[in-house]
Amino acid sequence: MVNLGDVFPNFDAKTTHGDFKFHDWIGDSWAILFSHPADYTPVCTTELGRVTKLVPEFNKRGVKLIALSCDNVESHKGWIEDIKSYMKDQGDFPYPIISDSDRSLAVSLGMVDPAEKDAAGLPLTCRAVSKAYKYVYSWTL
Repeated sequence: MVNLGDVFPNFDAKTTHGDFKFHDWIGDSWAILFSHPADYTPVCTTELGRVTKLVPEFNKRGVKLIALSCDNVESHKGWIEDIKSYMKDQGDFPYPIISDSDRSLAVSLGMVDPAEKDAAGLPLTCRAVSKAYKYVYSWTL
C-alpha cells in the first residue's frame, strides 16, 4: 500500500491502449489514477464519462489520466462503447483503462474494499484516486 509522500510504485499494465510500464507511460507528466469496482456499473459509467469531458482541462495542465477496473481489457473495451453511448460521444476514448482481474495491482495500491466481494469471492476495487508524479497524493471519491 502506498502512503502520502511515497514514490508511486512502477508496475506493468495491460490497458485498453496497450501494455506498458507505468513510469514509462507517465514520463515527466503528472498522472491521476482512479479505480472503480467493476465495468458497466451505472455510477462508474457516469463518472468515467464525465472525466472524458474534462480531458481538455487536464491536458492543458500536463496531467495524464488512467482508470483501473477489476475486469479484463475486452470487457473494458465493451464498457467504453457503453460510456461513449451514454455521453453521446462517438470519438476515441481519451484515456486508458487498466485491467486488474486478479486484483494484484489494486491490492498493492490499497484500492480494494475488503468488505465488498464479487461472486468469486475476490475483493472489489473501491472508488479511489491517486495523483502521481514523484510522490503520492491520494483521496477517495
